[in-house]
Amino acid sequence: MTDLGTVAWPPAPIRTERLVLREPEARDRAAVIELFTSPEVCAYLGGPRSREEFEQVVPETPSRRPGFFVVDLDGAMIGSVTLDRRDPNRPGHVRPKGLEPELSYLLLPHAWGRGYATEACTAALDWSAAALPGEPVVLCTQSANTASHRLATRLGFTEVERFEEFGAEQWFGVRLAV
Repeated sequence: MTDLGTVAWPPAPIRTERLVLREPEARDRAAVIELFTSPEVCAYLGGPRSREEFEQVVPETPSRRPGFFVVDLDGAMIGSVTLDRRDPNRPGHVRPKGLEPELSYLLLPHAWGRGYATEACTAALDWSAAALPGEPVVLCTQSANTASHRLATRLGFTEVERFEEFGAEQWFGVRLAV
């Protein structure tokens, strides 16, 4: 994953009707560990990481890096939304040299089915449109992940192609700059 270049980071927290997108804080460590070790969350990501291993590598304050937002509901982390540059060596691009901003998101299972992913991703895409004007945003998900595919469609992504990666068929879409 490549950084976002000259984008000023961190932005002020982004507030939506119910959520706040913000930088990680020390109080988020337990939720970060839960997110990346959850079998449900990681079902389409190659499976969860070992909790013991992950507890050893996650710092006291989880990684603060451009493009990584904590999704906060009432003061507690319920997930993350990330915008990174898509690696040019991976399949799936809409520009000859790649490096398109790529949206990804994860929510803890107790937050599923309430529209939080749509709300958080919409806010991140609005931020991206202002921070990276004119840039198309891409999204990749396993074709079998029907919930993620539905969300991508709701967010305005259209299918560009499907390809095999990580032992599964991937759905790759783009949301063109407005």
